[in-house]
Amino acid sequence: MISKKMTPMIQNNSAIRMMFEEGNRLARLYGRENVFDFSLGNPSVPAPGEVKEAILDILEQEDSLFVHGYMSNAGYEDVREAVADSLNRRFGTRFHKGNILMTVGAASGLNVILKTILDPGDEVVTFAPYFVEYGSYVRNYDGELRVVPPNTADFQPDLEEFEKRISKRTKAVIINTPNNPTGVVYSDETLRRIAGILERKQGEFQSQIALISDEPYRELAYDGVKVPFVTGYYRNTVICYSFSKSLSLPGERIGYLVIPDEMESAGEVFKAASIANRVLGCVNAPSLMQRVIGRCLDAEVDVAAYDRNRNLLYNGLRECGFTCVKPQGAFYLFMKSPEEDEKEFCEVCKKHNVLVVPGSSFACGGYVRLAYCVSYEQIERSLPAFRAIAQHYGLI
Repeated sequence: MISKKMTPMIQNNSAIRMMFEEGNRLARLYGRENVFDFSLGNPSVPAPGEVKEAILDILEQEDSLFVHGYMSNAGYEDVREAVADSLNRRFGTRFHKGNILMTVGAASGLNVILKTILDPGDEVVTFAPYFVEYGSYVRNYDGELRVVPPNTADFQPDLEEFEKRISKRTKAVIINTPNNPTGVVYSDETLRRIAGILERKQGEFQSQIALISDEPYRELAYDGVKVPFVTGYYRNTVICYSFSKSLSLPGERIGYLVIPDEMESAGEVFKAASIANRVLGCVNAPSLMQRVIGRCLDAEVDVAAYDRNRNLLYNGLRECGFTCVKPQGAFYLFMKSPEEDEKEFCEVCKKHNVLVVPGSSFACGGYVRLAYCVSYEQIERSLPAFRAIAQHYGLI
């Protein structure tokens, strides 16, 4: 009964979700306060008060048939205009409602744009380490994912290897900055070089290559680091955005695509993406949450809380002798495993009720990911366990 496409997905079920379920099992055995689960990127900072206020006001003040009814597959026009205006104020762009397509989160947005542009056999390039689902999303439309090996010196993309992997079959490149799992923000220089390479390759192959920027962590950046807005670097850019992290709304599944006028055949791409939104079964983004987002575009979560967590965990791990790159954004820390097989290291951690995700899940073996979107107190309680693990490996 199960399709050939689904069989390997069942066999390779997400290690992140498996660790999350393992955390629930250990919590039942030892108590939730004695399990240190760093597996899932589930925001620990509450949604801003403006979200609740907007929901209540919309339900009280707006017509129920309008709020809960169908609209254009691209979303409510006034909400799309509000998103465009917000981006224009913040980034100096010139977007309008015809550039904004409301989506069921960034994951759905990625699927919408990939369905829009991919033919069977087309290639999509991405940089390791990368979010595990990218491969599944590309295969949904019979595309092929080509992976640039990781640059473990600083986790900026290896652009020499990137250029080698672009071929006449390349239809898109996916980038993710701030990055999951490393927390690295791609620099201005990196983005300029990526754009230059893509321009040259488009000329060489007489093709059009989309740069898809997956940006659920755009607002989570630390130490004054600026996250560049990618449409200013390359005209064939599509932005995939989600409010899951920036407003702590992962379960609400609300986001948007930006398809700029500068993109090749932008009007046709937008029309096709609107149809893709429908035929994929989404039909439209959730209506109530669209109305809410339209009122909450200037709202913010308490990023300082994540920053406190970042510093506590990073400094604590360094004091234990572990090696890791300090994250510039998002809420993940990528740590080098003290043994070559990081899955074995994950098992050792599990014996101390510490749950981390193997780097091989992100195409970067020898590392593990820790999601520090947990309570500050959990990180404090976990540090003795990390010290015990470090002692096991002779790091201290």
